This record gives sequence, C-alpha cells and structure tokens, in this order.
Amino acid sequence: MAQKLWGGRFRKQIDALANTFNASIHFDNRLYPQDIEGSMAHCRMLAKQGVITDDEASRILEGLGQIKGELDRGEIPFSTDYEDIHSLVEKNLVEKIGSLGEKLHTGRSRNDQVALDVRLYEREVIQRVMGLIRDTQSALISLAEKHIGLIMPGYTHLQRAQPVLVAHHLLAYYEMLKRDRQRFAEVLERVNILPLGSAALAGSTFELDRRMVADELGFDGITDNSMDAVSDRDFVLDFLFASSVLMMHLSRLSEELILWSSREFGFITISDDFCTGSSIMPQKKNPDLPELIRGKTGRVYGHLVSLLTTMKGLPLTYNKDMQEDKEALFDTADTVEACLSVTCRLLTGITFHAEELREAVEKGFLDATDLADYLVRKGIPFREAHEVVGRLVLFASDEGKELRELSVSEMKRFSKKIDKDVYEWLDPVRTVNRRNLPGGTGPERVRQRLETARKELES
Repeated sequence: MAQKLWGGRFRKQIDALANTFNASIHFDNRLYPQDIEGSMAHCRMLAKQGVITDDEASRILEGLGQIKGELDRGEIPFSTDYEDIHSLVEKNLVEKIGSLGEKLHTGRSRNDQVALDVRLYEREVIQRVMGLIRDTQSALISLAEKHIGLIMPGYTHLQRAQPVLVAHHLLAYYEMLKRDRQRFAEVLERVNILPLGSAALAGSTFELDRRMVADELGFDGITDNSMDAVSDRDFVLDFLFASSVLMMHLSRLSEELILWSSREFGFITISDDFCTGSSIMPQKKNPDLPELIRGKTGRVYGHLVSLLTTMKGLPLTYNKDMQEDKEALFDTADTVEACLSVTCRLLTGITFHAEELREAVEKGFLDATDLADYLVRKGIPFREAHEVVGRLVLFASDEGKELRELSVSEMKRFSKKIDKDVYEWLDPVRTVNRRNLPGGTGPERVRQRLETARKELES
C-alpha cells in the first residue's frame, strides 16, 4: 500500500477495507485533466511569487505534462493505492522529478484543490450540455417547419380540447429548452469562481496571487470567504437542479412521443432505428428510447435529493461526506448528455400522419370554445354562451354527431342568435387561423416564432 500524503501523524497504516471504503480514485479519476490543469496554473503562480524558482517550475510543469500524456494513453492504472486523483498525480510527479514534486502542494489543500477540479469539470460539462440543448432545439424547429400546416388536437387532462398547429405544439418544447439553457447559463456564472487559495479552510500564509490563477484558468473572479469556498457545493446542486428540470422536460416530450406512436393515437411513427422489438411478440415495435429517457429522469432527481440530504447537516467546513458529490455529478452529467443526444437524433426520424391527425381534430367537439365565442359576438355574455354550448354538446353527443353536423334549426333550439354563419366557426382550420395573437397557434404567428427561434439559436 502506497504511503499516504497524510501519514506522518499515524502509527498504523490504514486498514485495507477502510482504505478501499475511503478511496475515491475509482470515480474521481475522470478529474485528472482538471487536476493537472489546476496544478500547472498553481505552479506558475508559485514561481511568479518567488515561492519556487523558475527552473523548479519548469521541471514541475514538464513532469505534469508527461503524467497527463501517460494518463491520456491509459499507462497509469487507477489503483486504490492512491486515495484519490490528487494523490495519484502528486505521487507520480515525485517519482518523475524527485522531492521537488512535493513543493507543488505549497499553499494549497486537497480541500480547495478538489473544489477547483470539480468547478473546472462542471464548467466543461455545462458548455457541452448547452450545446446539446441548442442542437435539440434546432431539431424541434426543423420538425416544426416540416409540418407547419398540420393541425392536431391540443389536450388538457389528456382529453381533446382545441385544435392547434403541430408546429405550435413542438415549439412549446423549444421554449422549455430555452429556459433550460438560461438556467445552465446562470449556473455557469456561479461555477466560474476560483476557490484555490482557500487552502484547508483559513487561507494560506504564503502571498498567493489568486487573481493570476483565476485569469490563467479563465475564471471570472475569486471566492471571498475561504471557509465557504471549501465547503460549498451549491454549484453542484445548481447543476443537479437545472439537470432535473431539463430531464423533466425531456420526459414530458418522451411521454407524448410514446402516446402519439401508440395504436390508440396513431399520430406519429418513430423511426425503426430508435425503437426495439419483443422477444416473444413478433409484431411489436416498442418506443424504448423515449421510455428510457422518461425512466432516467427519476435517476437524476435522485441525485439531487441525495446531495441535498448529504449537505443539510454538515458543519463548516469540509467533511468527508462531501466526497459523495462526485458520483451524483458525474452520473447526472453522463445521463443528461446521453438523453439530449438521443432526443435530438430521434426527433429527426419522426413522421407525422396527416390523415389520423385530421380525423382526431374533427372528433371530440374541439370547436366548442369557438362556438361560445361566436355567441359572445352575437351579444350573449360569455358565461351564458358557455352554458348554451355545453347543452348543445350534450345534445350532439346524444345524437352521435359533432357540432358542425347539427342543422341550424337544431342549434336554434338552444339559441335564437345562431344562424348560417355559425359553420364558419366550426371549421378546425379557421379555428386555428383565428388565434393569431402573439403567442397563439395562428399560422402567421407560428411562422414568425419559427423565424425568431432560428435567429435566437444563430446568435
């Protein structure tokens, strides 16, 4: 078992089981690029401040570069002999350049080192996630543009409610993802603050140039309280929350794709390359990919609740409990990136069925609200018009007819205000066209929104 970085105070080596239980190298090994990047910036700063010489800094930097290359090539095993990725890098550096490697840790602790590494890692993930969100938004826009004239039922309570453009429905998810990108952008601002220089919790006795390190690493600023800096995981929780909301949106979209692709709806077909079959039923074509996205949403929620629970009772400052942040962060990052990638590609292979959508729009009294609005324009108060149309719907339902299939004389039994011009208000196409106010489903407004959305993505 390798000597620990903290072994001087102990008479016994750590128990083998305790060593395995305590180690994080089996999951925090993915932080090695960030750990080395942060160590290089710290090294250059130590040289500038005269804590180490320029020659010593050059040798340290060369050694770190060699270790980075060896790790990239998989030549250094991630053994539990190393407690964590920080220990692995430092021990290998000492093996390469001797005791000089031990000078690198001057003025820092693993507490502020790991906070830096996680911030660097999360910053990279957020930028990738925001790019994937943009790609998914673009796929939604393309699908909406392809079906700009197609009408479908809009729903409340999973009951047919009013006709809307398919494009308008798809753009609702564009808006959700737009808010998701905004949330991640806000998280990125809070992530991009340098904690290094806080040391274990109280800062350092060395004159460290923290702003130099911040500039080297592309941070917008430095933390103002060393105790908060090493014990803060709000930025991880922010990421987990933003990811949870994003996954909720992807899950809602997945649920609709699952429903729409069923025989009961028959609105869409999902491309074969994003479905699977049954091992016993030859006819089956299952929407497994949307189902998995829907299922993985709970997994991301779990990581958020888990870390909130971990953090809720911790006194200042660092506690080993906080090691539990990384698996939650890493798995969430992997899950979100995978789900966005799948959703984006899946959307490009969706086919809408115009005939089935037309039939769905023409059944279920989706024109009832427009009939009430028609009566309002004839001088009837809306609540009275609502009551009249409700009784008309009941009558038509008993007769096995839609509202437009009733004769004017039948409708006049419920209101003398109804005349032949009523049928203009019972046409699904005109129903959609009339809703041409900003934010509505009118074709002109939807086309304008599509154009604006394209410009938003380009900017």
